[in-house]
Amino acid sequence: MSTPSKPLPFTAAQIREIAKTYPTPFHIYDERGIRENARRLNRAFSWAPGFQEFFAVKATPNPHLLKICKEEGFGGDCSSLAELVMCERVGITGEKIMFTSNNTTATEYAKAKELGAILNLDDISHISFIYENVGLPGLVCFRYNPGPLREGNVIIGKPEEAKYGFTREQLFEGYRLLKKKGVKRFGLHTMVASNERNAEFFVETARMLFDLARELAEKADVRLEFVNLGGGIGIPYRPEQEPVNLERIGEGVREVYDELIRPAGLDPLKIFMENGRMVTGPYGFLITTALHHKSIYKEYVGVDACMSNLMRPGMYGAYHHITVLGKENAPHTRTYDVVGSLCENNDKFAIDRPLPQIDRGDLVVIHDTGAHGWAMGFQYNGKLRSAELLLREDGTVKLIRRAETLDDYFATLDFTSV
Repeated sequence: MSTPSKPLPFTAAQIREIAKTYPTPFHIYDERGIRENARRLNRAFSWAPGFQEFFAVKATPNPHLLKICKEEGFGGDCSSLAELVMCERVGITGEKIMFTSNNTTATEYAKAKELGAILNLDDISHISFIYENVGLPGLVCFRYNPGPLREGNVIIGKPEEAKYGFTREQLFEGYRLLKKKGVKRFGLHTMVASNERNAEFFVETARMLFDLARELAEKADVRLEFVNLGGGIGIPYRPEQEPVNLERIGEGVREVYDELIRPAGLDPLKIFMENGRMVTGPYGFLITTALHHKSIYKEYVGVDACMSNLMRPGMYGAYHHITVLGKENAPHTRTYDVVGSLCENNDKFAIDRPLPQIDRGDLVVIHDTGAHGWAMGFQYNGKLRSAELLLREDGTVKLIRRAETLDDYFATLDFTSV
């Protein structure tokens, strides 16, 4: 039995050679793919006044990848102090940072303000919180939660059940409070989907925000400087799926812009986005080695990676394609659960997956780990987080994060009084 395949930016021989220096498991990222994808997004919105993509740092928080994004014109979407500092260290500062957080401390707001970031507030009470503890900046954005007025998707859930954002009524009151406190520059943001693959979903999100921009101008005398359509553009995890049509999103948003924004006299209105998964997700790969085969009620292949290297399959039941290097064209005659060594039964990368016969020592590639892969790692069972490598455009490989050691794991413990 055969199954559709997914392309790889490297050969089996290359990975075997790399593994001699950097033992498995490790994540490896394809620089060429990331750059080409970034340019495609920018081209899709080249018509838009002041278009800016803020790469979602949480997806793949590595300064080398952030630097690539910066070189392609992207800013950074941050949600924590650490992410702010990471952007600062690679030279992403000022209004190239969108700080979208929730239940945020004064320390985090202070750092964001120090960097000149755009503050995207999650709750109306944060206006007075920032005013009293940090001081309001000149530009403030609100995160809008449309509740039952807008349908979310399976990952992000129903907007009315999400902890994020302002209600519609709170938006109008919030901008009134900002104006009263002297703020003169305003933005509007929403995020209502995650890993959404329907291009029209994002066009309709733009329509929702453009309608609000017109209403705010008419009823509240608030002229928005930008709308941030959020992120959430999905990727084709399964080999039979096609990438989201970025060109259709860009063209669809342009059509709605011409329909609603230009006639209302609100042009130019800047268009922002904050994708993470779409930018790097398809261009990361978790490389792991087959260790054991177990035959009981099912057939299991145990690998040297585990859920701490890639949480999504165990946490969400998410599909990640698997390629056995050197057996790319072999028939899929076996059905395996591909599992790690964690003491949890959901530590599985695949369940009942048709694959070629896997032998001890085979190198296994788990696809599409370039976002929410290493970033969601943890140390339960004393598992150490893996290295990250960058496959550069010239074919060379660079270590961009070393693997953790036992010394790292024990570094914060105090054994002196034990």
